[in-house]
Amino acid sequence: MSIHAPILRRLISRPRSVAIIDDRRSYTGVEIVVAALHVASAIAQRNKSDTVGLLLPTSGAFPIAALASWMLGKTVVPLNYLLKPDELQYVVDDCAADTIITVGPMLDFLGEAPKVEHLLKLEDINFKSLPRPRWPKGARPDQLATLLYTSGTSGKPKGVMLSHANLCANLRQTRTATGCTPADTLFGVLPQFHSFGMTVLTLMPLSVGAKAVYSAKFVPHKVLESIREHRPTLMVAIPSMYNALLSVKKTNPDDFSSFRLVASGGEPLSRDVATRFHERFGVHLTEGFGLTETAPVTNICMPDQHRPGSVGPPVPDVIQRIVDIETNRVLPAGEEGELRISGPNVMQGYFNLPDLTEAAFDSEGFFRTGDMAKIDEDKHLYITGRLKEMLIIGGENVFPREIEEVLNDHPCVHASGVVGEVDPIRGEIAIAFVEPEEGATIDEGELKALCRERLAGYKVPRRIVVLDQLPRNPTGKILRRDLKAMLSSEDGR
Repeated sequence: MSIHAPILRRLISRPRSVAIIDDRRSYTGVEIVVAALHVASAIAQRNKSDTVGLLLPTSGAFPIAALASWMLGKTVVPLNYLLKPDELQYVVDDCAADTIITVGPMLDFLGEAPKVEHLLKLEDINFKSLPRPRWPKGARPDQLATLLYTSGTSGKPKGVMLSHANLCANLRQTRTATGCTPADTLFGVLPQFHSFGMTVLTLMPLSVGAKAVYSAKFVPHKVLESIREHRPTLMVAIPSMYNALLSVKKTNPDDFSSFRLVASGGEPLSRDVATRFHERFGVHLTEGFGLTETAPVTNICMPDQHRPGSVGPPVPDVIQRIVDIETNRVLPAGEEGELRISGPNVMQGYFNLPDLTEAAFDSEGFFRTGDMAKIDEDKHLYITGRLKEMLIIGGENVFPREIEEVLNDHPCVHASGVVGEVDPIRGEIAIAFVEPEEGATIDEGELKALCRERLAGYKVPRRIVVLDQLPRNPTGKILRRDLKAMLSSEDGR
């Protein structure tokens, strides 16, 4: 069972069909296979390690390089080009890759290339010659297909080990849940080093025979131009991208009329963004859920299942349970606890971190997500917060997301992040950081009044700090550790 064999068969079966369109060109099935053979030969001449690093923009180059690496039996390591240089170097060193596949413009963007034995630039390969024939190596189900490094919201990035069987399972699960067929066109702007960008926007269309349209950089008006030109049917993005699309003035409902599924993931979708998007474009933004450790998709809420706040039921073969964080008792429908997941898509563990791997699973083999959630009678999942982000205020458990939902509903607030500050009397208090909408002015008293109106008194933020821009990781998630660091630096003044 390998991730690449069925993709190669699919591409060869439709050699003249356009499979990928990116910012530079389009690629037919045969062009992808021939290019992958060229890259495989270039890798084979250099690479001695089990891993190959991919440092590439969102484009057709990424799947070509990945297929080439898998043909040789290598483990693909997508590299996050938005990391700081020392973090990126840490990932390269940790996975022990001796070869990185990249392109000149990416190196120009970085300014400083990671230190590695072989830096293979795709433009240095002669793609016009005939490639050397090569029979792709097979793979055991448990053989590592990829190491996806977490974005490092706390501590150093961890390499999530996903096998060929993990990826194959999640492709089957996602195809079944979304009903993706060769008639579909997916629009993708998420980075392919991200688990959603790799599995959903890259591997799924290739495995199905659907067309993928990529944009390397998220520029709202250019994204809309691409959507108007290519009329895609499926789109997955993060909430902040949908919010940014609302800022484009020259739009109309017809811009999104070709879509049958417009899904949001990666971070919570605020009610405000979902409501305004529906009012503007007549489209229900539906939520999905997943983690790097689950390859990633575990839940998707299709339009006909739409329920506000729900990320949908689990995809096939995924088992989810809610567990009491103190007693480990499995909770009934409607009660809140930690979400735990089992299924064929769940990771093998964290690379070279046996203790963390053991701690990530409970005694029954369920992955401890660290997410607080509840499941209704129809198995729809509702994410309510992160266990590690939970505040204890006067002995009461408080989850930042609940406060942020209220703050984000205010028309002057673009986004918010809530963290805890040590308090000698109440243990902790909530401090809110808010990013205003463009041109808006934040009234702290007004925001506190809104919170008092809709939240219990102990949940109302003690203080509201206005920032021009909240700190985010490369996929748009707000970095609470950076917000905590801001509090610490204030305390040290």
